[in-house]
Amino acid sequence: MKLSHLSLFACLLMSGQALALSTDRDQPIYIDSDSQHLDMQSNKVTFEGDVKLKQGSININADKVIVTRDPKNGSIQEIEGFGELATFSQLTDDGKTLYGEARELYYVMLDDQLTMIDNAMLSQDDSVIRGTKIRYKISSQKLIADGKQKGDRVSTVLQPQAVQE
Repeated sequence: MKLSHLSLFACLLMSGQALALSTDRDQPIYIDSDSQHLDMQSNKVTFEGDVKLKQGSININADKVIVTRDPKNGSIQEIEGFGELATFSQLTDDGKTLYGEARELYYVMLDDQLTMIDNAMLSQDDSVIRGTKIRYKISSQKLIADGKQKGDRVSTVLQPQAVQE
């Protein structure tokens, strides 16, 4: 499996220090969909049909979203999004937009990590990373992108304005 560690992610996608909007985690989550199915035993709610999720500046759009809550305290553990292309966007504290898309999105709230699988793409400021799987730790700005099999490549486009600082 081709693995590309991008520890200098700030140089690749971000011009300046751009952390995810720090108030997002404290905001309520709003979800609109065509239907909703609650499984109280598994603490999962499945939303289907043109699902639009919003929490502060975070937006997830997908055909299907599954929200898993902690059975002990009711906090949200994970948000999963599925679709032809499920999308994720979030503003950073300096007003820039981080945008990702893939067929599968997994956002683990406690770890503040977004994992995008199958036709994954993450962009900011016209710089783009594409791969089969992208894992992005939002708060620390660390990213790992992989190809699916040996020989698959990770593709990155860096725009000059994103690397000047």
